[in-house]
Amino acid sequence: MEQPRVIVEPVVGGRRRVRVGTEILGVACGPVDVIEFLRRAGLDPDQVDLDDPDLVDWRGGGSDVWT
Repeated sequence: MEQPRVIVEPVVGGRRRVRVGTEILGVACGPVDVIEFLRRAGLDPDQVDLDDPDLVDWRGGGSDVWT
């Protein structure tokens, strides 16, 4: 079974909305928040690579863009 892709939307006011499909996981202020949302969604945080393009689609900049 293919894992759904996580979409991290462009920065608005220093925050980025994180979703899988149409389900919004939360609004992140940094990479730690994204990891936490993925943990709550059932992923093992020790196995999550935020720079893996097969897992995370960063829109409007990568994991280091928050302004």
